[in-house]
Amino acid sequence: MPYTRPVKHDELEELYCSVARTWSVIGERWTMMILRECFRGERRYDHFRAKLGLGSNVLNDRLRVLVSEGILERVQYQEQPVRHEYRLTAKGADLYPVLVSVMAWGDKYKNDVPPVRLIHRGCGHEAEPRLTCAHCAEPVSWRDVTAEFQPDAW
Repeated sequence: MPYTRPVKHDELEELYCSVARTWSVIGERWTMMILRECFRGERRYDHFRAKLGLGSNVLNDRLRVLVSEGILERVQYQEQPVRHEYRLTAKGADLYPVLVSVMAWGDKYKNDVPPVRLIHRGCGHEAEPRLTCAHCAEPVSWRDVTAEFQPDAW
């Protein structure tokens, strides 16, 4: 279906497009940075504020969206005073390849020297994100696939 007018960010979720619907959740500024910190082991509100330098209004909004989407889970860890931490859910953990792919693109095109290297614990070598076919395990690029639209979905 062709777009007839510019689509606002808050309207992306209404489109029948996986990229648009995903971007409606993770495409706000700071969301992936919060998730980056979660993948580094951070869970607490004060740590997010300190590491990212975010105002409480922005951080509160992003955390609210991530919790409402089921990407993070808000869990109480202290009673006096009541304090919560934010833990990645399985849905949140599934965003790791997205974050690593964005990081790899940034390493290639935005940094002379990558600020972080990901080392595979299993073999000790640097890990590189790679898309492979789930059937034959061959590497896949955008030139190796065709998109088949689902006619019943429209």
